Amino acid sequence: MLLTAICTVLLMVGKYHLLDKVMKIIVVTLTVSTLAAVAFAFFDTEKTVELTQIFPTDTVGIAFLIAFMGWMPAPLDISIWHSLWSLEKAKEGIITEKSAIFDFNVGYAGTIIVGICFIGLGTLIMYHSGNTFSESGTGFAKQLIDMYTSSLGQWTFWIIGIAAFTTMFSTTLTTLDASPRAMAKTSELLTGKKIKYNYTLWLVLLIVGTCSILAWLSSEMGTLIKIATILSFLAAPFYAYANYRAMTSPEIPESARPGEMMRALYLVSIVLLIAFSIWSLLTLLT
Repeated sequence: MLLTAICTVLLMVGKYHLLDKVMKIIVVTLTVSTLAAVAFAFFDTEKTVELTQIFPTDTVGIAFLIAFMGWMPAPLDISIWHSLWSLEKAKEGIITEKSAIFDFNVGYAGTIIVGICFIGLGTLIMYHSGNTFSESGTGFAKQLIDMYTSSLGQWTFWIIGIAAFTTMFSTTLTTLDASPRAMAKTSELLTGKKIKYNYTLWLVLLIVGTCSILAWLSSEMGTLIKIATILSFLAAPFYAYANYRAMTSPEIPESARPGEMMRALYLVSIVLLIAFSIWSLLTLLT
């Protein structure tokens, strides 16, 4: 709740301009600390890393795979978030088409790298440890740090601690801004008019919901994350199709629309997302 309060103050006082500056510092810190954590774990472990592909066949394994894909490396609606942030940057006159695409590519690639690093930490530190992991967010965080320091030494506490903290700080800060911003824009499009304090109202609603979850459901954080990630995955075909319609619409200049190869790849991806969603639902329900 304290972290949510800090992020709220940052957004209310500094708005997007401060968010942009703070996130650059946080992301650099997150990347450096995570890479360092994985490097120390890799060189100090005696475990052998297996790269054999295993596709789950049971319901539990498939549910985990779907949940994993829902937020890996990020939910598909991140394209909407980035578009809204780009519009905010455009108000300051410091963005071009190339810089917007570059920012997105760097952020997306960075998210993939950090995601792979945390998979590496799970493999090197948690896998085959014999521990049963807590469903509580704080309990799990403590287990991760304790396992890391017991495996590599107490001196690594700050490395993994900073990596874990900046992960949650950056996630909280970005979603606390992006979700209300997206909902505010959606409500304006649906009603066809500007709504006073629109962003602030959605931000308050999100904060109330967040604090309610932390107060009453913090012990079931693992289950909540699974539900959220599975829903994100099942919503992915809709976002993919909406993105395709938006980028091929008459409102987009011809020069900025995807080429024929990209369109073909996009359509194949949409079909695969729909097929995998149907298959996963049928598997989970049976």
